[in-house]
Amino acid sequence: MNDSQYNLIAEALLLTIEEAIEDSGVDIDYEGVGGLLTLTFKNNSKVIINKQAPLHEIWVATKFNGHHFVLNNDSWTDKRSGEEFWQFLSNAVSTQAETELTLSAQ
Repeated sequence: MNDSQYNLIAEALLLTIEEAIEDSGVDIDYEGVGGLLTLTFKNNSKVIINKQAPLHEIWVATKFNGHHFVLNNDSWTDKRSGEEFWQFLSNAVSTQAETELTLSAQ
């Protein structure tokens, strides 16, 4: 994957996350600026998702830890655990929103 392809795919992912948050019906504020998406919850905790263009990765910081995701066969997976991106994000957002959420690309 070249840099242009990565940027298109990563920007589409960030937009899809915004749409999934909006469609969830849960009160989560989000702000996307320059490859950085910040989710802010009622308890003032945050999840920060950002592009790491030089590495072709997506980094996610939660109040508990940070994760690096790489694209493998059209699916973003955690470099350490192998967890799929949407499953990880659903768990992280559910924890910080203090309500069960399932986010997906659909």
